[in-house]
Amino acid sequence: MVALSILDLVRIREGSDAGTAINHARDLAAHAETWGYTRFWVAEHHNAAGIASAATSIVIGHIAEGTKHIRVGAGGIMLPNHAPYIIAEQFGTLASLYSGRIDLGLGRAPGTDQMTLRALRRAPESADSFPRDVVELQHYLAPAQPGQRLRAIPGAGTEVPLWILGSSLFGAQLAAQLGLPYAFASHFAPGQLLEALEIYRHRFTPSDQCAKPYAMAGVNIIAAETDAEAKRLATTQQMSFTNLVRGRRNLSLPPIDDIESYWTPVEKVQVGQMMARTIIGSPETVRAGLARFVAETGVEEVMIVSDIFDHRLRLRSYEIIASVADSTVPDLAFSTATP
Repeated sequence: MVALSILDLVRIREGSDAGTAINHARDLAAHAETWGYTRFWVAEHHNAAGIASAATSIVIGHIAEGTKHIRVGAGGIMLPNHAPYIIAEQFGTLASLYSGRIDLGLGRAPGTDQMTLRALRRAPESADSFPRDVVELQHYLAPAQPGQRLRAIPGAGTEVPLWILGSSLFGAQLAAQLGLPYAFASHFAPGQLLEALEIYRHRFTPSDQCAKPYAMAGVNIIAAETDAEAKRLATTQQMSFTNLVRGRRNLSLPPIDDIESYWTPVEKVQVGQMMARTIIGSPETVRAGLARFVAETGVEEVMIVSDIFDHRLRLRSYEIIASVADSTVPDLAFSTATP
């Protein structure tokens, strides 16, 4: 049994604004919990014209308030950008308001460019302390000990579940060492996916949070009624990746008929590498692609990005994805188990 979840980029569309993007995320989450998705995550990005989730904990609270039972969280918080104590207070507050529904995924990448790092007052060596910062954050979220003078309030005793996120082997090693669930960002950096999963499982040490390994992998899925329609809708994400290669963080663009006219041959190769695990197509194409992905990786959970310009069609994409995960394909049967 594999769980299906959603990573929402909270994309700001051309001709729209950040408030609309955030409300669309909340609307998608409300639909997602009726379709059986396990969790709904948003990620910390800064100085990105097309992404509205910079104040990640605030966005999470807005989404949690508009839903009833789906888990909501960060995929992730870039911990070196923050003092662990502040994150403990923020997510302790969320956990106090939405008990049993908050996740905290942690990454060590900056989630932005060098100029913005300076504006964040982030020291160049901040990433080096990531393992220590994770342990410190665990301490603040754990039950307070007798005589403990420094406590996160709210935060202490909430034991918000932590995840380690990564797109390289470092995160796999750390998650295994700390006995935490692990999420690999194969929706944009799939190159080391299988090696990272092998390292994580082989080196895993049980902890109070996880008795055994629990791995999640991200995958882009664009679903529509036909393969042709899905391929056209997918050009929005292909253009976004192309712009990323060009060093631009543009607004989300409407789909186009000919993606070849947008990118150069070199850019096509670069984007193809980033999107190598992407599944695009009709319900049957998506069903087959998901089954192959789960069989190859053996992950307990798949986190889906369906980056589609039109909100109505994006809802339909996630609905189709949920519909193929039924008992007719045992590996894709929904599981509500969480680590």
